[in-house]
Amino acid sequence: MSVKAFDLNIEKILENWEVRHAVREIIANALDEQLITGTAAVSIQKVDGHWLIRDYGRGLRYAHLTQNENQEKLTTPGVIGRFGIGLKDALATFERNGVKCQIQSRYGKITTSKMSKQGFGDVTTLHAVIEDAIDTTFEGTAIYLEGISDDEIQAAKDMFLAFSNDSIIDTTKYGQIVSHSSGAGKIFINGVLVAQEDNFLFSFNITQMNAQLKKAINRERTHVGRSAYTDAVKKILLSSSNKYVADLLAEDMSGFSTGTMHDELSWIDVQEHAITLLNKNGNVVFITATESILHPNIVDDAIKNGTKIITIPDNLRQRLTDKVDDEGNSINDITHYVQNYNESFRFEFVNEINLTARERNVFLLKDKVIDLFGGIPASVLDIKISETLRPDILSTVETLGCWDPQTRSVIISRKCLSSVDEFSGVLIHEFIHADTGYDDVSREFETALTESIGKLCATIIENSKDTLASGSERLQLNSIKARPWYKFW
Repeated sequence: MSVKAFDLNIEKILENWEVRHAVREIIANALDEQLITGTAAVSIQKVDGHWLIRDYGRGLRYAHLTQNENQEKLTTPGVIGRFGIGLKDALATFERNGVKCQIQSRYGKITTSKMSKQGFGDVTTLHAVIEDAIDTTFEGTAIYLEGISDDEIQAAKDMFLAFSNDSIIDTTKYGQIVSHSSGAGKIFINGVLVAQEDNFLFSFNITQMNAQLKKAINRERTHVGRSAYTDAVKKILLSSSNKYVADLLAEDMSGFSTGTMHDELSWIDVQEHAITLLNKNGNVVFITATESILHPNIVDDAIKNGTKIITIPDNLRQRLTDKVDDEGNSINDITHYVQNYNESFRFEFVNEINLTARERNVFLLKDKVIDLFGGIPASVLDIKISETLRPDILSTVETLGCWDPQTRSVIISRKCLSSVDEFSGVLIHEFIHADTGYDDVSREFETALTESIGKLCATIIENSKDTLASGSERLQLNSIKARPWYKFW
């Protein structure tokens, strides 16, 4: 049996590495081999008091102990290692901490020993001692570790997504969204832990790295700053279309008012993405805390109809005005909810012949009201009576009339036919809606209503038998009628 010494050219290195970091490198190499070869899963187990880490790939050779940029790993997506340094670092750390390491493959058995450097007797370096293979049919690579605690093995395993108890929720082209069972989120790069986030809702496995992130990864793969991976995490979230992810984000977003929201939701583009996903996938309405206080009846109606209430920040509410989801649907904020509420109502129209005599007499006065108004607006084709109108969801007050632009009809509640003044007032009110297109409770509508009232009053006074509008008095009346409405305020 031949024995050869292979100089690793290591005196002292990585004094800050613990044994767990060395084990991490062994596991990383094994996982890379599994990924590249598509062989069986890596095995980590305790055998006769020693720990065994084994892959089932092609087998380690002594040439792998040289520092060399590995082209195969550089061109294979998802691998952890790159430059062939990790194994040498691990062997040096084991030796420094008194851990005996033996590597076995079909190509031989490798152990380590400190020896004088060839030709330089005063320099001692770490050497790999290479012996002939015990079994030339051995499958993969087995690394036996003696003198290592179970805690160090577990700490090393905890650095890998593959050995965590966490499950992958969604996979995107930028990486994976991962659930985490502990109180802190974890940031993995190609399955290796590089950072922890105490206030993250999810863990993330980044599989597509930008230049900034590549630069930030140090040799120890630890303490990578948030600024280096924020962009990657955002891309993972924004490329996810997973409904479960959207539900969790939306549920977490409701904690913004109490300060319990996780850090991913501090990014408004992530908030916006979650909203569009929920809008597409669920029966939801998005409402601010202020809106829910001002309009509790809307919240009650939504809950009664099985609609989920999602509370959102005010700044996000402003961004949703003209936004649509990826199916082209408008975001169902409070404005769209009220609009859909009104459009879903079905009128119970009453034929004129079914009115009572008193109701019919009031309804027939519509022509006189139209004359006083100055003629029916060009947009109005019909005036209809309905048994009921939907209550105004914003105020819970029953609506007495409405302008329906789809049928170009003014619709008035049958209740209004109980008095001439109520019927006339509602009819004129809706005429102004039809004529101007302005909504209630707007300055434009109030202006139009004021002008109409002024014109009506002028017409009535002018036609009144009691008006002494002759000569100079009539001229004075005409000058009053001609004044702009705002001159009276």
